[in-house]
Amino acid sequence: MNPMRISDLARAGGVGVETVRFYQRKGLLQAPVGGARGGRHYGSEDVERLRFVRRAQTAGFSLAEIATLIDLDRTDDRPTAQRMARERLAALDFQITQLQAARSSLARLASDCESGRTGPCPILAAFD
Repeated sequence: MNPMRISDLARAGGVGVETVRFYQRKGLLQAPVGGARGGRHYGSEDVERLRFVRRAQTAGFSLAEIATLIDLDRTDDRPTAQRMARERLAALDFQITQLQAARSSLARLASDCESGRTGPCPILAAFD
């Protein structure tokens, strides 16, 4: 892969340039290497790291947890990575339960609102 500028890296990772800079400030991405003409260039490792960060965020890991995962990758500490994944799964299961309860409640309110033609709207009354 040819050396990339920050805009190329951002595009390859599906983020904006400011996101790349933010990840650099947080220590999730390395500062670019200076090029032959004084430009700063990124390589394929940077694209992979950026994509790793984005996938980990999608899984719900915080930036601090992602930094820990990156450090764990260097040491091949599988037990800690597995523990973090199990904790994240438990947190996701809890969120799913909460979202399902909220959905059920809202569906009930919407049905009550649709069936009743008098008095205050149950949806609006519920949030009062």
